Amino acid sequence: RMTTEDDGNTLDGTPPEQFAPELERRGAAVIGVNCSVGPAPMLETVERLAAATRARLSAQPNAGRPRDIEGRNIYLSSPEYLASYARRFVGQGVRLVGGCCGTTPEHIRQIKAGVRAVEARRPGVTVAAAEPDGHRPPAGETPAVPRAEKSVLARTLASGRFALAVSLLPPRGSHADEVVADARMFKGRGVDVVSVPDGVRGSRMSALAAAVLLQQRAGIETVLQYSCRDRNLLGMQSDLLGAHAMGMRNVLLVTGDPASVGDFPDATAVFDVDSIGLTHVVSRLNHGHDIGGQPIGGPTAFHVGVLVNPGADDVDAELKRFAWKVEAGAEFAITKPVFDVGTVERFMKAVEAFGVPILAGVWPFESVLNAEFMANEVPGVQVPPAVLDRMRRAGDGDAAAREGVLIAAEVGRGVRGLVQGLHLSTPSSSSAAALAVLDLIGPA
Repeated sequence: RMTTEDDGNTLDGTPPEQFAPELERRGAAVIGVNCSVGPAPMLETVERLAAATRARLSAQPNAGRPRDIEGRNIYLSSPEYLASYARRFVGQGVRLVGGCCGTTPEHIRQIKAGVRAVEARRPGVTVAAAEPDGHRPPAGETPAVPRAEKSVLARTLASGRFALAVSLLPPRGSHADEVVADARMFKGRGVDVVSVPDGVRGSRMSALAAAVLLQQRAGIETVLQYSCRDRNLLGMQSDLLGAHAMGMRNVLLVTGDPASVGDFPDATAVFDVDSIGLTHVVSRLNHGHDIGGQPIGGPTAFHVGVLVNPGADDVDAELKRFAWKVEAGAEFAITKPVFDVGTVERFMKAVEAFGVPILAGVWPFESVLNAEFMANEVPGVQVPPAVLDRMRRAGDGDAAAREGVLIAAEVGRGVRGLVQGLHLSTPSSSSAAALAVLDLIGPA
């Protein structure tokens, strides 16, 4: 077995195309890779090995990249995630599948189950574990709370009913009367949930505090957006456990924007983990264990959402990341704002097999400047030239705002038969614009 880096080369820089034939020449009957990397980069290395040698192949990845938590190496890849890659390894001709650092008995059980699903087509596959690294696994998985029992939004999506969500910014300062009034109004107009974005720049209340206030004072369920930016793993886990204790059930886990996007472009940003890793963490909490594998006294009941971008520049990479999020435990997704029905239609066909409900993001432009800003300065958002032309022809002021509402409503109506819900966001959290769009779209 050889240990390789993310690029597939050994620690001294030797590529698979060089070491595999040499090992085979020297009599190796089985050539494999183990340790150092997680399953995703190892799969790419295995593909190169398969092209370079006729020897039998083995693959024993770590359970992801380790994170140093209070002096301990913690591995975030779930048993289900490793099992999904075990099937892919077998698909590449691997005959011996196992795990190295961070793998536990539950990882191996899941890997075995995954291999059994394909071993009829490829007989002779063996499951083996590498030497343990001392990381103690949980004694056993706690059954998760059934999805439909987690929240109103979860029940709505599980039943197949179309869901409506509206985004409300946390208030500036410490007074929340205005945003609470808006939330009550939206509830009266048939909106199922309001989402509260995280990481908003400026002197605004935290998303968690605002979401709790809205549930308590407006009586409407919320979706708490939670960003990985500038938080370490232990802090995120503590926040989420506290959020659950205060009644938060729907969470939208996001990596977070770079600091340069906000009001303070000179600020630095810290990312201890991305949204995929955080989804793994929340999935563990939903099975009754913390990030270190210790019991937490019962499972949480988070309804786990993630962001997805139908208009990404690299759609294949976006689909791959979305697949990883689903494997990590994502139960629903909200898209970035979309302005073209055709883009959504193509994307929904590509993700149909994932079986995850998707709420399409809808955004009414308030001005030509807003449309041009979204088109040119918001990462990952694509505004078709024809839409920009419509906004430019509308001119300025109220006429442009009305045209923005019309465009958003057209997109909302156009995607209703493709997605499982809509997520309406407006510039500056304008309740008037949101109501205008809802009126034109019609009831759910």
